[in-house]
Amino acid sequence: MILLTLKKGCVISLFLQGFLVSFGLIVAIGAQNVYVLKKGLLKEHTFPIALICFLLDATLIIAGVKGVGKILELYPSFFIYITWFGITFLSIYGFIALKNIFLTQKMKVIVKKEKSNLARTILSTLAISLLNPHVYLDTMMLIGSIGSHLRGFEQNLFILGAISASFIWFFSLAYGSRVLIPLFTKPLTWKLLDLFTAFIMFFIAYNFYKTI
Repeated sequence: MILLTLKKGCVISLFLQGFLVSFGLIVAIGAQNVYVLKKGLLKEHTFPIALICFLLDATLIIAGVKGVGKILELYPSFFIYITWFGITFLSIYGFIALKNIFLTQKMKVIVKKEKSNLARTILSTLAISLLNPHVYLDTMMLIGSIGSHLRGFEQNLFILGAISASFIWFFSLAYGSRVLIPLFTKPLTWKLLDLFTAFIMFFIAYNFYKTI
């Protein structure tokens, strides 16, 4: 009975460790989270966007924990290339957000006759996820380096906890954002969101630049 209790405690502990590590990293405001939030507010392909973000996160977490993180540590130049590419990508995204501030048209949220093309939305989601170096650093390097110390069943429990946090976060962000719809029917709110988005993009890009 005591042994069974210890095993249960170990299971919960390892799952919770993976969950908290993953959750603590992905909740940070970034390009991907802002994109999911905005699409959720617009009710544009909410489910596929949340699903893609989760599946990408889960894939990278599993790859990192299973040992890729250790391999990548041997080739730091790979992350230098990703970082420079990410700086460029984030800066462009920031300038686009700044440009949107000066647009005069109203942005409807509750009533929207046409949605953006699904294929284009999927490509945008893949781009904003995979071209962001923060995703690789969090999932493959940080989570991967922690989980790679475990073996077998214990490692799988850690992975399960980590990807569970990702699932809960992205779907909560995508669908929970809808409670803010009344606020985002106002053009001023969108301008403030675009301003905040631009600030976040430039801030992240600057912090990545400092790491080079």
